[in-house]
Amino acid sequence: MELESLTTGPVGNASRHELTIAAWKLAQRGSPHTLRAYARIMEGYCAWLDSHGVDLLSVRRVHVDGYRHALAGKPATVAQKLAAVSSFYRYAVSAELVTANPVELVERPKVDADHSSTQGLSKDQARALLSAAQADSPRSYALVSLLLFTGIRLSEALGASTTDYGHDTGHRTLSIQRKGGTQARVAVPAPAVEALNAYLDTTGQELVTAASVVLPLFTTVTGKPWSASEAFRTVQRLAPKAGIEGEISPHSLRHAFATIALDSGTALHDLQDSMGHADPRTTRRYDRARRSLNKSAGYDVAKALAE
Repeated sequence: MELESLTTGPVGNASRHELTIAAWKLAQRGSPHTLRAYARIMEGYCAWLDSHGVDLLSVRRVHVDGYRHALAGKPATVAQKLAAVSSFYRYAVSAELVTANPVELVERPKVDADHSSTQGLSKDQARALLSAAQADSPRSYALVSLLLFTGIRLSEALGASTTDYGHDTGHRTLSIQRKGGTQARVAVPAPAVEALNAYLDTTGQELVTAASVVLPLFTTVTGKPWSASEAFRTVQRLAPKAGIEGEISPHSLRHAFATIALDSGTALHDLQDSMGHADPRTTRRYDRARRSLNKSAGYDVAKALAE
C-alpha cells in the first residue's frame, strides 16, 4: 500500500526510495554530465511510475515496456534513458533488493555508432559565430574561440582554472580534466590565446608566475564560476546573431572542430588524441568524406605498385 504523508499525500517513488537511489548514484562511474543526466532520467522515470501507481522495486518487464513506448525523442535519447534505468536495476539486483533486472530484455532503439546527431558548423558558419561572439563580449569570444580551436567539451573549459593555462615547450596550453576523470593538456592555438588573454586582461605570462592564485578560467561578474547552463545559453543566443539556424549548442563547436580538422587533412589518430576519444570509432563519426570513393585505399595501392 502506498505510504501516506501527513502534509503532501501519497509519497512518490523518488522520496520513498530516496536512500536506494542515492546509493545507486554513488556507485556510478562516469563524467559529471552523465551522472547529472542519469539523475534527471531517474526522476522522470519515478514520476512516470507514480502516475501509473507502480512501485519502483515492484516493476516488471511489462511496466518497462509501457515506459519505453511512452518515451519520445531521438533514438539516442531513448536509449540513454533505458540505459540509466537498467543501470539502477542492475544495482538493485546486486543489493538484493530485486531478483531480476526488468529492463534487461526490453528492446532498445538502434543507435548508429557512425552517426552524430549534433548539428555541426561549416567553415563560414564557424567564422560567423566567432564574429558574433567577439561583438557580444570578451568572455563570449574567449569561450567560443577556446571551444572551436581546441575541440574541448564545455565542461572541460568551465572546469579549468587560471593556473591550468600555461606554456609547454613553446606551446600555449590548457590542462583539463577529460570525460571519465583523466587529465590532459591541450594546445591552444594563437586565435584562442588572443581571445583568452583579452578576456583575462593578461599576456598569459603573469598567470604562470602567479600560480598560487587559483581562480576559475571563466567567471561571472561577481567572480563566481560561470555555470554550464548559462554558458550553454550564451552559445544558443549567439547562433541566430551569426545567421545560423537549427539547434546549435557548445557541442556543435566540438563537432565543427572535428569535421574542419578532418577536411583540412588532420590524421584520424591525431584528431582522436586531440579530442580525447578512447575509441577511434567515435572519432570516425566526424569524417564526412569517409565513404567517398575518392578516398578508396585501392587507389593508393595501385599508385604504389605502379612506381
